[in-house]
Amino acid sequence: MDRLKGKAAVVTGGAVGIGKACATRMAEEGAQVAIFDLDCERGEALAGELGRGGWKAKFWRCDVSVEAEVKAAIDAAASQFGRLDVLINNAGIAGANKPTHELTEAEWDRVQAVNVKGVFFATKHAIPHLKASGGGSIVNLSSIYGLIGAGDVPPYHASKGAVHLMSKNDALIYAPDRIRVNSVHPGFIWTPMVEGFLADQDDQAEARKGLDALHPLGHVGEPDDIAWACVYLASDEAKFVTGTELVVDGGYTAR
Repeated sequence: MDRLKGKAAVVTGGAVGIGKACATRMAEEGAQVAIFDLDCERGEALAGELGRGGWKAKFWRCDVSVEAEVKAAIDAAASQFGRLDVLINNAGIAGANKPTHELTEAEWDRVQAVNVKGVFFATKHAIPHLKASGGGSIVNLSSIYGLIGAGDVPPYHASKGAVHLMSKNDALIYAPDRIRVNSVHPGFIWTPMVEGFLADQDDQAEARKGLDALHPLGHVGEPDDIAWACVYLASDEAKFVTGTELVVDGGYTAR
């Protein structure tokens, strides 16, 4: 229960889905947790729920595509908690699912603004605080779509491929500062994003079965499957792990 005791963590996109699971498990493991999200109602509710459970959490409204908001929120969280040790770059959107030649510039740019610039901004403004803490861990949520192609959602593939390589490069840049940077690559995880992915299917039950079947283990994952991976990478158990990919995909990419 104390794997992250004494640490302070920021989780972007922390109000729902994978981010909510990360914030919850990290708080339960002893971390002070800053929840960043645009969904104020759910973010405040989660912070309140964790607080009532005896854990330390606080919510900040933050649009990760706006640098000034990211800097302000990270600085405020570090000030509130007295330090920063962990950054979980989880905020992301799927974007338009169209062939590349049908996409608009705005549709492309919106995904890159959240999924790529959001990681850049949060990393940029977390680094001074991580250095001040004597090191730390950055965990970037990429995707199986940052490793392989699936023939759909081109902006999402591009963004998650970028996050994958950003993680490796930053691992080299900040290793001398004892800041570890790794990426996590989920398969399909049952979250609002994946539910939305199936929303336009006529037979959603059948579509869910098809989605389950894409994974050799026979089912999609749960948010906690990713949260525990992030807890590990954030903890001192992973003190010799940097610049690598942790694939949590039920065997999807093993084929």
